[in-house]
Amino acid sequence: MWCGAWVAARVLWVDSLIPQSFIQDLLNRVDIVDVVARYVQLKKGGANFMGLCPFHNEKSPSFTVSPTKQFFHCFGCGAHGTAIGFLIEYSSLSFPEAVRELAQSVGMAVPEDDSGVSPAARVEKVAESVRLGDVLSQATNFYRTQLRAAQRAIDYLKGRGLTGEIAARFGLGYAPAGWTNLDAVFPDYQAEELVNSGLLIDRQEPGQAHKRYDRFRDRIMFPIRNTKGQVIGFGGRVLDDGEPKYLNSPETPLFQKGHELYGLFEARSAIREAGFVIVVEGYMDVVALAQLGVPNAVATLGTACTGTHVQKLTRQSDHVVFSFDGDAAGRRAAWRALEASLPYVSDDKLFHFLFLPSEHDPDSFIRAFGKDAFDAEIAKALPLSAFLLREVSAEKDLATAEGRAHALHSAKPLLQALPAGALRGQIVREVARVTRSNVEEVFSLAGIADSAPARRETARVARHAPTPLEEQVMRLLLAHPSLVHGLDPDLHASLADHPNPALRRLLGVCDESPPGTVLAGISERLLGDPDRELFEQMIGKVMGGLEAEHDVALIDLTAASLRLLERRTKDELDQLAQIMAGGDEKARSRYRDLSAQLLHLRARLSVRDDPAGVANT
Repeated sequence: MWCGAWVAARVLWVDSLIPQSFIQDLLNRVDIVDVVARYVQLKKGGANFMGLCPFHNEKSPSFTVSPTKQFFHCFGCGAHGTAIGFLIEYSSLSFPEAVRELAQSVGMAVPEDDSGVSPAARVEKVAESVRLGDVLSQATNFYRTQLRAAQRAIDYLKGRGLTGEIAARFGLGYAPAGWTNLDAVFPDYQAEELVNSGLLIDRQEPGQAHKRYDRFRDRIMFPIRNTKGQVIGFGGRVLDDGEPKYLNSPETPLFQKGHELYGLFEARSAIREAGFVIVVEGYMDVVALAQLGVPNAVATLGTACTGTHVQKLTRQSDHVVFSFDGDAAGRRAAWRALEASLPYVSDDKLFHFLFLPSEHDPDSFIRAFGKDAFDAEIAKALPLSAFLLREVSAEKDLATAEGRAHALHSAKPLLQALPAGALRGQIVREVARVTRSNVEEVFSLAGIADSAPARRETARVARHAPTPLEEQVMRLLLAHPSLVHGLDPDLHASLADHPNPALRRLLGVCDESPPGTVLAGISERLLGDPDRELFEQMIGKVMGGLEAEHDVALIDLTAASLRLLERRTKDELDQLAQIMAGGDEKARSRYRDLSAQLLHLRARLSVRDDPAGVANT
């Protein structure tokens, strides 16, 4: 999961157009202990802080936060990262959202590519968001208060099996019948924020004055929260057979239906605990499932599943289960979810599709057969690959060449939407099997390439396993990136020319970082590196080890770098000695120069303030 999150964060960083220098400055100003402590109870343990990991269930603390490295690491599940990474994973924020939240907490303004927008317009945009958030919060409190006195609404919720506890958890309320109830909440009923937030409708008939009235009337109110828990809109359900059955807030500066998922804020912990997220069709499904012991469900807001929805889901969990009714509408919704998911498929993510009997939704199914039966249905859900093959083959006579060609035609845009990877290769092979085609022919017809050979070659290049001495140098640089600025120039040059590409890249990242940079400051720079898994392992060791203080670490780094140079020099001297045996004078001259250079470097280092005796190591 954590590799996938790292890569996703890297993509979002690049797309966000936030300068890298700002990210570094932000991480230097933010204290990760303060950030994490808002969500996790921490206790001092030596130089670090410890707590129960928020990303998996545990009884003994294995989650550590380092104030010196500005980094968190869990020794139980492997979760680790900076303050930015913590917010991305814990709050399901995108990279830009996490950066903005942290920047706001320390009074920094995020510089972005908005040169076409005046400073005054940017300030007004922020102010408008604050005003809209305030009126929605006041409306939420009003609707919740009204529910306590609305016996008809209470009876409806009890009839659906909901308790007061679950209603309070989701902030359910009631919008009374009547056209202008909100005028009792907002003295200025004519305020534009009330219309812009979607609470009021402002309508003008030809030749008449404007007429304002409450959008939501005689409905159960479902507050829609963003990932920070702020109310950004509402969904209202009728209590009888009126139409529309569900009424959503309109699109506003705070609320875009194609971007939000109902119940995600409330379900975050449950999703982590269960290891997967269930996507259902409506608000009541989410609330009812939580009441019945399935709290890891969310819902789209009356729209088809979008790519943005899928991105939010996969930031929360690597396993997504779409659950739709078994009727025609449910199958269409599932197909749209499949299409939205394809660009975000990867080899470490799972997408499943659950189809209940047409007469049941998840709520009614659990009430009829129990939660264990529902869990069994989830276990039998169709993997994305099987659902894709089933739909591609549906209503096609695969016994004929025409039917198989039609299936290939249907599969082509789906295969093109899949990112290169092992799963795409497996699906191509399944399509080839079903259509009795040659695998290479399917790749060619779809206009995509089999990237397996290239991936294998990349893997061979990227996984240059470090020697113990190389790993020591890399761990010291990770623990104290600014050591690079105090390293002897000749030793620095030898590391910059070292055969290990991962070591060279890490050295380059440290070189580009300002003095005083800590682990958090360079970890974000390593996102997307070909050896990111190696760096993740080393970061775990750095977080778990008792690393030396800066001054001692510089001595250790100098000694380790010198030993690396000595080994490389010795290997070259051995090669030159063999060549010299044949009387090669150039080799003899190079041998003398190389020996002298090494002795000179040892001597120069030995006269420095070197209590560890580097030169004699």
